[in-house]
Amino acid sequence: MTSTEGLNYPQAGATRLGPLPDGYHHLHHRTRIGRGRPAFETAGAAVTSWRMHRASGARVDASTTRAEPGSAVEVSLGIGPVRFRAPCRVIWTAYERDRTGFAYGTLTGHPERGEECFVVEFGDDGSVWFTVMAFSRPDRWYTRLAGPLVPLLQRLYARRLGATLRRLAAEADTGGTGGPRWSGSRHPSTG
Repeated sequence: MTSTEGLNYPQAGATRLGPLPDGYHHLHHRTRIGRGRPAFETAGAAVTSWRMHRASGARVDASTTRAEPGSAVEVSLGIGPVRFRAPCRVIWTAYERDRTGFAYGTLTGHPERGEECFVVEFGDDGSVWFTVMAFSRPDRWYTRLAGPLVPLLQRLYARRLGATLRRLAAEADTGGTGGPRWSGSRHPSTG
């Protein structure tokens, strides 16, 4: 199966190569989530292993344990019977020294048509940044009816993902203890 099989839009890969296509709502959200290589590695792993989505409250069913081109992914949000399902396919991935992430594209049955990428980058100054970039337009009656509310909800969800990654990166920096992680075998205050 190819990474573009079953997509319900023709511009596969535009979030990687740009520019974003006309005729869609565009989303670009970038936020600083931490500092240092451990924060970058933790955030990159959280993005590509679906942990970020799950930790933000989404349900994720994926055909692979980490993002790979061609992976089938269904993200769903909601409570009980009021759950919106969003079937997608991973289009591209980046597993680089200073850049980790992926993009998925919408499949038939998704409430929208388009593509969204989630990328963590390690800056020259040691800062760690998270970017969500997407293009989409309604594909169901209820997303058309919701009109301008959908892009607003997408921006809010992108911010939530950024906050989730910031928390996960902070846990990596503190070793999950709430305080600084000490290297070596002894804590500096106990000698």
